[in-house]
Amino acid sequence: MNLIIRLLLNALAVFILANVLNGVHVDGYTGAIIVAVVLSILNLLVKPILVILTLPITIVTLGLFLLVINACIILLADKLVDGFSVSSFWTAILFSILLSILQSLLQSFLKDDKK
Repeated sequence: MNLIIRLLLNALAVFILANVLNGVHVDGYTGAIIVAVVLSILNLLVKPILVILTLPITIVTLGLFLLVINACIILLADKLVDGFSVSSFWTAILFSILLSILQSLLQSFLKDDKK
């Protein structure tokens, strides 16, 4: 149940950012759900491989190259999902940064204060 709620919150974050950013377009909330699922699958399967392959440049750039990897994952999702489009690489980097911030804000509401 927690996984479904996280996917719906991620879809909400994608939908909000698509309406705020000029270079990002998503077709409705169902398209945002599909994008959230595809991004989750790509982050689970493709991102670890890219991180391992680009480890030397990630170390040299002190981790900033991970922004490029995140942008590549978003551009790959753009190619895989028909109702989702990102206009440029720089828009994908901005989208990935804002998506990470918005996801952490939305998912912080799910955490219970267990003391």
